[in-house]
Amino acid sequence: CYHRDPPQHYFIWVSKSRVNTQAVLKRAQQIQSFRLPKKQWQAAWLLRAVTCIDLTTLSGDDTPSNVQRLCLKALQPIRSDLLQDMDMHHAGITTAAVCVYPSRVSDAVKTLKAANSSLPVASVATGFPAGQTPLQTRLEEVRLAVADGAAEIDIVINRTLALTGQWQALYEELVQFRTACGNAHMKSILASLVSMMAGSDFIKTSTGKEAVNATIPVAVVMSRAIRDYYIRTGYKIGFKPAGGIRTESLVWLVLVKEELGSEWLSPELFRIGASSLLADIETGTTRTQTGANRTQTDHHLNHLDKRVSFQRNFTNHSMFLICHVDIFRLKREINYFQTICVCVLSSSRTAA
Repeated sequence: CYHRDPPQHYFIWVSKSRVNTQAVLKRAQQIQSFRLPKKQWQAAWLLRAVTCIDLTTLSGDDTPSNVQRLCLKALQPIRSDLLQDMDMHHAGITTAAVCVYPSRVSDAVKTLKAANSSLPVASVATGFPAGQTPLQTRLEEVRLAVADGAAEIDIVINRTLALTGQWQALYEELVQFRTACGNAHMKSILASLVSMMAGSDFIKTSTGKEAVNATIPVAVVMSRAIRDYYIRTGYKIGFKPAGGIRTESLVWLVLVKEELGSEWLSPELFRIGASSLLADIETGTTRTQTGANRTQTDHHLNHLDKRVSFQRNFTNHSMFLICHVDIFRLKREINYFQTICVCVLSSSRTAA
């Protein structure tokens, strides 16, 4: 299994890996220039983004009450009236997980259990964010978080080993973390290829505690590494951007769809680590529902009474959006007019 005992030539692959900076920047600029979904399509994509969020609190002043509020927000991330308007109030929309410090895992697990929820709890570990503690201390931190109920562990690598090119030693250390995780998923920051070889379920851009965190160019490089690893080994590894993501959730979805395909647009293979992004998404959803962002081309509909309801169904890696629009009182000459629009966004199409 390449996750546990990769051939020696895989470390040669790591040492010979190079990045064409100009090509990466050009691709990042291209992705950011793509036309993003609008109106009803945008609402569907924003809801998809919500389901991929690891709602996070990693503050020095975290308390049980803070974690409790975080968990309750994760269970109901979008206002109920908005979900009602979109006919999504029975869809069970939640974030993908909550992410906390190891000492707060038991608080999160307790809150979610009281709410009869199976939402997973993620915990940072291994001396997060610096990773500058002894190996045995880092391993014990992982074990304790798992014992307290963490279903996912976000680890930080020993950056000294990466910066000095000690890839075999880094691999062996990561395998120990993977073993300590047991059945819990492991998300690694960073050293993409070595982390994937050692058994990481996700690779993550950053801790969110640095001056520069998740950026589109970095995401392009990491997604290409995931794709190359999948081609070579057949293993699908998840991707998690984190740190400084407060807006532009749609851009991240477009990037993943373009670089990895629609199959990665699910909580099983894509997460967004964020504490502030949810508020922006809710604002965007509100704007879509109220028509506050109408363009000039549909200005003539401003006087209409319009009811829009949404229903989504994600199967076979496709997104189906059923939009039922009742429009009445269009003109005195028209007593009643009804249209039914069925819009399908398949995984084979690029984001419009």
